[in-house]
Amino acid sequence: MHADLPILPQTRSFLTRQQKMLIGGQWLDAASGQTMSFRNPATGEVLGEVPSASAEDVDRAVRAARQAFDDSTWSRMRPRERQNLLWRLADLMERDAQQLAELECLNNGKSAAVAQVMDVQLAIDSLRYMAGWATKIEGASVDVSLPLMPNDQFHGYIRREPIGVVGAIVAWNFPLLLACWKLGPALATGCALVLKPADETPLTALKLAELVMEAGYPDGVFNVVTGTGLNAGAALTRHPGVNKLTFTGSTEVGKQIGKAAMDNMTRVTLELGGKSPTIVMGDADLQQAAAGAASAIFFNQGQVCCAGSRLYVQRKHFDNVIADIAGIANGMKLGNGLDPSVAMGPLISARQQERVSSYIEMGRELGATIACGGESFGPGYFVKPTVIVDVDQQHRLVQEEIFGPVLVAIPFDDIDEAVSLANDNPYGLGASIWSNDLGAVHRMIPRIRSGSVWVNCHSALDPALPFGGYKLSGVGREMGAAAIDHYTELKSVLIKL
Repeated sequence: MHADLPILPQTRSFLTRQQKMLIGGQWLDAASGQTMSFRNPATGEVLGEVPSASAEDVDRAVRAARQAFDDSTWSRMRPRERQNLLWRLADLMERDAQQLAELECLNNGKSAAVAQVMDVQLAIDSLRYMAGWATKIEGASVDVSLPLMPNDQFHGYIRREPIGVVGAIVAWNFPLLLACWKLGPALATGCALVLKPADETPLTALKLAELVMEAGYPDGVFNVVTGTGLNAGAALTRHPGVNKLTFTGSTEVGKQIGKAAMDNMTRVTLELGGKSPTIVMGDADLQQAAAGAASAIFFNQGQVCCAGSRLYVQRKHFDNVIADIAGIANGMKLGNGLDPSVAMGPLISARQQERVSSYIEMGRELGATIACGGESFGPGYFVKPTVIVDVDQQHRLVQEEIFGPVLVAIPFDDIDEAVSLANDNPYGLGASIWSNDLGAVHRMIPRIRSGSVWVNCHSALDPALPFGGYKLSGVGREMGAAAIDHYTELKSVLIKL
């Protein structure tokens, strides 16, 4: 099985083993014995099976995490020791970077070469960044004024403490990276974690669990339950033993999780959908802007929450920029991500292929112009990179997240119109401005309603910069110092001397 794949022997061995969940330091089947299959999006073939967890399995994982959080081994661990464990985990990921990238490629469809230098490396960088925070979590001393006790002396201070048991649910577009974005601050602050990977992409979460155990974390500090969102995900969302939920995925599901969290007053962060604008000003380097706009939408097959899926170009340059992007799209090689010459892999599933194709067909029925692409093919779940023009700003193609390699482009006349068009959308995750007039750019940035604004680049992420959205794009932030706040609680202490 899989003998014909150009992959490492250890990757092949991982694929052929019987997969189990990690709960309380033990590798377990689902209590029901049920399993679920996962596929290779490039071929549509079944790669293997994982346990299909039920509420009973989730409860077992949450209880294991609670026990680990309360246990003196973890709760009394010094910040330096938590820092060193995260560094050790990052080193192990670096050692196994190629295997992680190959597993990500096989289970997600993305380029293995790109995954190694982007997904895996950024995950490693994120863990190392968060490791540093373990020794830098601070409180504050406060001089208090208590008018009812004017003659007494007090010592007041504020502590920042780990929030407790964290339930993490991640999407299928960047399975390993998203898991590490949540694992890093959780373990740096001293929390315990239950991770539920996406239904479609469990492989790298299970490999990550192996590495967590090898790094030397106490049993139960990190747990992985595989299963469907309807069963395992919903059970984790509702569980009263979870102190914080962190979710990356669609806005529709994020709203459901947010509502469920309020029943238990569970703390929650939600990194949700996007329909990010790319704005090309008339003074930009137009070739650079066209290449950047193409990368902003076609990277990872357009399956990026902050993908630059809306393009606004100053009218006098519109046709030339569209022609350049179409030329780039038409020259992209599509195929299996294990082939290093491939520029774009498949979408995650047949369902997603059908969804993206339905939006393209919607454009055809509307009478829009398909400047390039527009076709889907198999085997596997491929959609050609597509650019659509002659679409009204209020149409669903412009307003809704497609989550595929589909760019919708509209011309504009001046800066005020560009800002208005960029903000005229229910999402607000990211935006990019392409211009050499930095004065104009600095005036535009405060007017753009999004959590990130990139200038002459797009989707450029760094562990030190918080990432999250305005409006329907979510609540809270991943990465940066802001993430530490989301995994801790504040405690005020007042001592009468």
